[in-house]
Amino acid sequence: MRSLLFTIALASSAIVLSAADFRQEIISVLKQQETAWNQGNLREFLLAYLPDGEITFVGKTVTRGMDAIRQRYETNYGSPEKMGTLRFDELEVRSLGPDYALVLGRFQLARTAAGGGAASGRFTLVAKRTKQGWKFIHDHTSS
Repeated sequence: MRSLLFTIALASSAIVLSAADFRQEIISVLKQQETAWNQGNLREFLLAYLPDGEITFVGKTVTRGMDAIRQRYETNYGSPEKMGTLRFDELEVRSLGPDYALVLGRFQLARTAAGGGAASGRFTLVAKRTKQGWKFIHDHTSS
């Protein structure tokens, strides 16, 4: 009986560690995005998104597919001045199953007036575990 309880406790702790691991993996992807953005590297920033037609971005309009999302970012943030300095905070990551997660957070963008001024808002991401790691398949950002 004691060995059964030990086995159950060990399995339960493995599940908790696994959940903590996936949360940390997703937060790491967001931190990589933050770093890429602050280095003015949109190409690297966009690597966090799934590079196919499955991806959607919702802001004032709905944008579908990586090519359209890349164009949106290049149009709106195509210079270091327009990019400014990005910071993510208030991050929450929740499991939606073994290969999906919901991410809630807040962004702050510090820019000069000429670059568009400061901006901030909330975002909701849906992340999917892939062979290449966690990728975002849906991004709803509002400011």
